[in-house]
Amino acid sequence: MNDGSGTRESLFTYGALQAPDVQLDTFGRLVGGDDDTLSGFRLDDGEGPAERGAATMHGHRRRTLRHTGDPLDRVFGTVLHLSPAELEAADEYLMSGSRRVSVVLVSGVAAWVYVAA
Repeated sequence: MNDGSGTRESLFTYGALQAPDVQLDTFGRLVGGDDDTLSGFRLDDGEGPAERGAATMHGHRRRTLRHTGDPLDRVFGTVLHLSPAELEAADEYLMSGSRRVSVVLVSGVAAWVYVAA
């Protein structure tokens, strides 16, 4: 998230956006990040039988993040530091069947994350 100056956005990723080929295609560069954890969420494979284990256009399996509220449920991932334009590119890549919400990670960092719509 940013302070309104438009400098950097934090995006918690747990899947395809961690892959170098996806980053290069989506952002035009490799993006540095920090390991972090999201508490109170879990990953599921797709919405229904047709989507379970389905691959994205890059061949990565699509997983859906769901809020459980259970602090024992945790998702491990990476916080990417993006420009506002790169965050919009991530929206284009991931918004189908998802929505972007604000969360606070275990580290205390405020970040965006894509969850099931």
